[in-house]
Amino acid sequence: MLMIRFSAAAEENVIPETRQLPRLVDRADLLSELEEEELEARLDEISERQQADVVVVTVNSLDGKSAQDYADDFYDYNGYGIGTDKSGILLLVSMEARDWHITTTGFGIRAITDAGLDYISDQFLPYLSDGEYLDAFETYADLCDEFLTQAKTGNAYDGDHMPKGAYPWLKNLLIALGSGVVIALLIVEGMRRSLKSVKMQRSAENYVRAGSIQVTRRQDHFLYTRTSKSARPKNNSGSSGSSTHTSSSGTSHGGGGGKF
Repeated sequence: MLMIRFSAAAEENVIPETRQLPRLVDRADLLSELEEEELEARLDEISERQQADVVVVTVNSLDGKSAQDYADDFYDYNGYGIGTDKSGILLLVSMEARDWHITTTGFGIRAITDAGLDYISDQFLPYLSDGEYLDAFETYADLCDEFLTQAKTGNAYDGDHMPKGAYPWLKNLLIALGSGVVIALLIVEGMRRSLKSVKMQRSAENYVRAGSIQVTRRQDHFLYTRTSKSARPKNNSGSSGSSTHTSSSGTSHGGGGGKF
């Protein structure tokens, strides 16, 4: 009888192409069971409709690899990717040194340009940094959906051409600022109403007690000048495209990452 044995490490990190891991792999246990179910259903729906895998992976350690290599290899060796070009987008979050990385493949490379990656990460990183993991992952998933839809029109989001809508973290900031202004106005109004003994005068002279001030000398002083400067317009085509590299499997990937 022929027996084939697999090491524990191989079983964990390398899966045959005929078997794909779920589109949500939460090995760092950042989400509750209910949150996992909600997010995985969302990732599945977007992936199947867009015909490009949209994946979230969390781990405690990168096992000595760079975030880019770990994300690329996890995507390549675990059966992800739809179609002949293995289209998809994967977000990796590692808690060991607070690394994040997005890797793109196939149509995902065209949909998520370098400028698009910066835009998307700007939206979900505030949530990720604050430990609001479900909000971070849902924001990432929804933006992947939007960017894939736009790329199918032949005019992918890139350069100065980006979604115009304000995303949740920005809305929350605007709401907080608005609330602060309202509170400040209420306080000022309360102070104004408490000054019952003060009445507005028609002339500045009415605020000065007669005979209390005598002007003996007048002199003009130059205080300051103001100079306005404007930046020279840059010659910018407004398009950045996608930088690519080759993973250990020989697959072409785009993407990028950083710390959170």
